[in-house]
Amino acid sequence: MAREKFQTLTEQMFYILLCLRQECCGTDIMAQVSELTGGRVSVGPGTLYNLLESFLEAGMIAGTKVEGRRRSYIITTAGRHALEEEYHRLLVLAADYESHIAKGGEDK
Repeated sequence: MAREKFQTLTEQMFYILLCLRQECCGTDIMAQVSELTGGRVSVGPGTLYNLLESFLEAGMIAGTKVEGRRRSYIITTAGRHALEEEYHRLLVLAADYESHIAKGGEDK
């Protein structure tokens, strides 16, 4: 069975949407993702602009302004919903891990 687009988010997708809770441009997004994750996650320009285009097409973000080549974006209601759903999915995964470890689950 094919997975619906954006049913789950990659790390890069998650952090891009998280950054877009406030209006910002691509350069700002790349810097914020690196700062938020202590450099653990990076988003290159190719990945970023492909994802921004996909998010725009899906209605998850909206363009807010264009200044020369600099474009700014902000998350939409649909994007907020996807971000919240992913956050809750990750919480369930973490809870499953904690439950399993608490019950004595061990590596085999």
